[in-house]
Amino acid sequence: MAITYTWRGDFKDPEVNVLHAEGFDHPLMDIEWRTQVERHSLGWVCARNGDGKANGAGALVGFVNVAWDGGVHAFVLDTVVAGQWRGRGIGAALVARAAEGAREARCEWLHVDFDDDLSDFYFEACGFRTTAAGLIAL
Repeated sequence: MAITYTWRGDFKDPEVNVLHAEGFDHPLMDIEWRTQVERHSLGWVCARNGDGKANGAGALVGFVNVAWDGGVHAFVLDTVVAGQWRGRGIGAALVARAAEGAREARCEWLHVDFDDDLSDFYFEACGFRTTAAGLIAL
């Protein structure tokens, strides 16, 4: 089945809440994603399965948020793919479309941080390179 990737694509908050809860293994929450990304993000990418369901657009099977500093730095956040769709390259395609959107906005850098178990995904599948970085747990 064809997957479509849309920069700043339309979505409903419950769709992303379900994906996020499954992908990050937490209880289902009622987050106002639309308000959050419209207020704080450069953009986001929606991946849909293209089967004509859910208002004719296909079911949401993946999502990534692209935050930014208002200048040349963009940040990948919340990359998630529905469990039954994983292992098909959808996550890497989401990140590729996110990079394209950031590039079109004249960003010069796309940053990501992640847990160690995702290093193959971000380095091998998505093309990120290692850098020195710091983190403070708050």
